[in-house]
Amino acid sequence: MLGAIGLDEGQESAYRALVAMGAAEVGDLAHRLTLPVPHTERALRHLERHGLAAQSSARPGRWVAAPPGVALGALLTQQRHELERAELAAALLAEEYRAEAVEPAVHDLVEVVTGASAVAHRFVQLQLGAVEEVCALVSGRPQVVTGTENDAEEQAARRGVTYRVVIEREVLSLPRGLTEASTALGRGEQVRVTGEVPTKLVIADRSLAMVPLTARGAAAEPAALVVHASGLLESLTGLFEAVWREALPLRLGAAGEVGTEQTVPDATDLEILSLLLAGMTDASAAKHLDLGLRTVQRRVKGLMELTGVTTRLQLGWHAYERGWVAR
Repeated sequence: MLGAIGLDEGQESAYRALVAMGAAEVGDLAHRLTLPVPHTERALRHLERHGLAAQSSARPGRWVAAPPGVALGALLTQQRHELERAELAAALLAEEYRAEAVEPAVHDLVEVVTGASAVAHRFVQLQLGAVEEVCALVSGRPQVVTGTENDAEEQAARRGVTYRVVIEREVLSLPRGLTEASTALGRGEQVRVTGEVPTKLVIADRSLAMVPLTARGAAAEPAALVVHASGLLESLTGLFEAVWREALPLRLGAAGEVGTEQTVPDATDLEILSLLLAGMTDASAAKHLDLGLRTVQRRVKGLMELTGVTTRLQLGWHAYERGWVAR
C-alpha cells in the first residue's frame, strides 16, 4: 500500500512492525520479520532516508518509528508536488507536439501495436487518458481485453468520463456478462445491445481510436491499430454512431412488485422488456431478475393485454412507440 511513496514490500513490513513495537533492536525486529539481520538493517536505513525511522540517541542500535501522521503526510505532499510537476511537463510537451505537428505525416497518424500485453496496456492507457467520453463496441469473443472488465473503465468513470457502449447479445450469455453490464449501468454508463458488432472498437474523446488488426478467432498474435485524428478516425466514429443508433438500450436493476390495476409498465416490466428485446429467453430473463418463469410470462401477457396486441413482435413495436424503450 505504501509503494506509491517509494517503499517496497520488505520496507513497508519493517515500518509497520516498528510502528507496532514503537521501538526495537535490529535483532528483535529481524526476528519479528523472519528476515536476516543485514536485510533488516538495509530496510531501516532506507526508512531513515525517507524520514520514517531514526536511531535512538539514548540507546545505540535501537530504532524508533517516526509518527505515521507526520512522516507519511510529508511524503505524500512531496509526491503530490512531483505529480503536479509531471502533469505540467506533460501539458507543455503536448502543446509543443501540437505546435510542431500541425500537419503530421501520413505514417504518423496510425500506430501498430503487437502482442497481447502491449495491446492490453494501450487499451488501458487510452481510457485513462480520456477526458470527456469513451465510446466502445464490444464483441462476445474477447481476445485480450473486454469493454466491461477492466479497472481503467471504473477509474475513468469516477473522473467524470462518460461511456457509451454497444455490446453484442452474446456478451449477456457469458458467465459474468449480465453482472458486468449491470455494474456498468450502475456507474452511469449508457449500454446498448445489438446482434453483432462489425468490429471491436474504442474511441476516446473523438481524437484517438483503437481497432483490432487480427480477425476474430485468428491464431496469429493479437495486434491493434491506434488511429489519431484523421479521416480514418472520422470514419470509425461514424461507424460507432451508426451501430449506436440501431442498438437497443439495456435496462437492468432490482425486481419490483406489479400492481393489480396497472395502466403503465413498472420498473420490472421495463427490465423484462429490455432483456427480451436484447434476445434473452423468458427463462434467462427470469433467472437474472430472480423471478419465476411463470411470473415473467404473466407479466409479458399483461403487457400484451395492456397494449392490445397479440404477438411479442407487436409488443416490441408498441413499447418503442410509447417510449417504454428508446432507440
